[in-house]
Amino acid sequence: MLNVTDLTVAYGQSEVIHGVSFSAKPKETLAIMGRNGMGKSTLFKSLIGVVGSKSGKVEVNGTEVGNKPSFQRVANGLAFVPQGRMIFPNMTVEENILTGLETRKDKTIPEDIYALFPVLREMRKRKGGNLSGGQQQQLAIARALVSDPKVLLLDEPTEGIQPSIIKDIAKVLNEIKKMRDITIVVSEQVLSFALDVADRIMVIEKGNLIHEEDRANVDSAKVAGFLAV
Repeated sequence: MLNVTDLTVAYGQSEVIHGVSFSAKPKETLAIMGRNGMGKSTLFKSLIGVVGSKSGKVEVNGTEVGNKPSFQRVANGLAFVPQGRMIFPNMTVEENILTGLETRKDKTIPEDIYALFPVLREMRKRKGGNLSGGQQQQLAIARALVSDPKVLLLDEPTEGIQPSIIKDIAKVLNEIKKMRDITIVVSEQVLSFALDVADRIMVIEKGNLIHEEDRANVDSAKVAGFLAV
């Protein structure tokens, strides 16, 4: 569903992502783990087109999108929840969700969105800036989901969120995969969260993918070693 080949990303002369290749299958959740500054956010911003790539290919369901602007990548089935959530604080919950429908002909919010996030139904007239961090993260995921993506990219969804809410977000991601034909790729530092949601774990270090394991065979101590400062 997502196929990335020899992707290289640079800021000016400084190369940050060094020819990485990976793929994610339909209905698979892939966690890309790494410490701060190892290239996770740059990789995800490049996949959605916020940061340009120097070379390489990004394909969604067989269609090359790496040469398209962000809005066309969304139209081709990519959705992105950025680090820090980036919701619109002065717009209501409902208005925030509606912004995710820009590429859709039908501008009504799908009913399963509120089924997945009942708290958002209760708070749909409240301003996004008045929600807690965990509620804002749910809102950001809901906004991405209404575009009916084939691939959902989540950049550090647990950052700044309390442990009990992290468990709730893990449950929602697993529920989304049951309800929809969707591939989820998540960048993460919290190993317990990755183990709750991922079918496969990869580790990125200094812009290179250096380790990969299926969830069933994960050596937690080894992965934790990669994440230690």
